[in-house]
Amino acid sequence: MTRVLVLSGGPDAEHAVSIQSGRAIAAALRASGRFEVHLAAFDRLTLDELRAMPGDVVVPALHGPFGEGGALQRMLDADGRPYTGSGAAASRAAIDKVLTKSIAGSLGMRVLPTAILDPSDPGLGMDLPVVVKPVFEGSTIGLHLCRTREAWLAAHEASVRTGKPAMVEPLVSGRELTAGLVDFGSGLEALPLIEIVPAEGLYDYDAKYTRDDTGYRVGPELGPPAPGDLGEVLQAQTRALAGAMGIRDLCRADFILDDQGSAVFLEINTMPGFTDHSLVPMAASAAGRDLPSLCARLVDNALERSGRDGRHEQDEEGRRRRHAAAG
Repeated sequence: MTRVLVLSGGPDAEHAVSIQSGRAIAAALRASGRFEVHLAAFDRLTLDELRAMPGDVVVPALHGPFGEGGALQRMLDADGRPYTGSGAAASRAAIDKVLTKSIAGSLGMRVLPTAILDPSDPGLGMDLPVVVKPVFEGSTIGLHLCRTREAWLAAHEASVRTGKPAMVEPLVSGRELTAGLVDFGSGLEALPLIEIVPAEGLYDYDAKYTRDDTGYRVGPELGPPAPGDLGEVLQAQTRALAGAMGIRDLCRADFILDDQGSAVFLEINTMPGFTDHSLVPMAASAAGRDLPSLCARLVDNALERSGRDGRHEQDEEGRRRRHAAAG
């Protein structure tokens, strides 16, 4: 029986969400009846610690710069075992919102003008209202809506205190849409669109993970003034962007549909959540794919990339010998 190592937690701000995702993925893989599952939760991780963990294939269920921004993927490459999700280069590109928007714009997707927040200058080079958010975070961590000069100055100060790069873009109001893709064995396939309907205000961290009053519409009617094929267009754009960035296995792209019926691309996520509030599992379920089959398919993808002709078993034995020699 194939042994699967599910990694969760990590040093990023989304540690608690990652713990939830890891537990859900581990439970789903066990429910599939096909795997021996080992769930590991950690704060920090070294290569030696990773190599000591059991498993023939790794599922990194981490969210944030370390877990889905390339650092963990480079460690997994050094470890040598197959793993689910995107590789290091695609992960590093996708965690960078500015770079991702540049790639999306080159593909003809509508993106907003973006400025990098200058820590030394609270001057604002665009009209209010604006959104301030970290370049390398997810789950609306560190996001500020600024409708007044006072709100902008407070957001500037808070962002500077983090010591991390931040970006500024115009605030666009409208309907929040997300387009998920999953590789079920023949390349990335579009899942049904989901519209997120917060009970009030922004679809922020609490609305995503702690509150129960956020509404979700699977396969929403977009209707006038949006063109009738807009849903298919957004799915096709997401697939094209994922292809251009080298994303594999799964992803989720977020959009705002403005009052004129035009969709603005916001960001793409290479390791979407797997909590009971999460959107990719919700969309997959609507498409007839339950969580055990979804998670098992991701593991199968990783194993197929490594080859099931004996090469993986040989690589695993070599990895164990190298670790024993080093230890």
